[in-house]
Amino acid sequence: MEQSSGIFKIAILVADGFEQVELTCPVKVLSQTGATIHVISPHKDAVKSWNKVDWGETHRVDVPLAMARPDYYDALLLPGGMMSTDALRTNRIAVDFVRHFFEAGKPVAAICHGPQILIDADVVIGRMLTSNASIRLDLENAGAIWLDGEVVVNNGLITSRTTDDLPAFTRQIMKEFNLEVLPSA
Repeated sequence: MEQSSGIFKIAILVADGFEQVELTCPVKVLSQTGATIHVISPHKDAVKSWNKVDWGETHRVDVPLAMARPDYYDALLLPGGMMSTDALRTNRIAVDFVRHFFEAGKPVAAICHGPQILIDADVVIGRMLTSNASIRLDLENAGAIWLDGEVVVNNGLITSRTTDDLPAFTRQIMKEFNLEVLPSA
């Protein structure tokens, strides 16, 4: 899955209102692998997270969505958060960006409400996945096979239910992305 440069490149697609820990927890581990990680958003400079019950930290946008090229990346991470997912699924560029990863056979990891954008990308029919229980019916109505498990892996798609499942989700991302934490210098 690595490209010729030897550095694994991960796109993280978010809009305002993504669940903060669903980005920061995986990034903390993924950054220890030497991977290139880019936060991509329809917002040009910064994107604001949600922290359980109120606004959280503001995060720098590495690449504005309008300039992001999915061909550059080896994998995609979709943190949850209702506001973020609602904004992304109505953005044609975001939906096309997500769909590209499936068409190219690249791994995609989505947690909580993150899988909801997969409905609009038209990539859930016949796929086994999990998500926050509140979007189960949406996913099933779109043709997904919804399972209640902390992590579900199906043909390159890694999904998880909630922030409670982050340790298992992050471990599975590492495995499916074929990444290892680099030894300390």
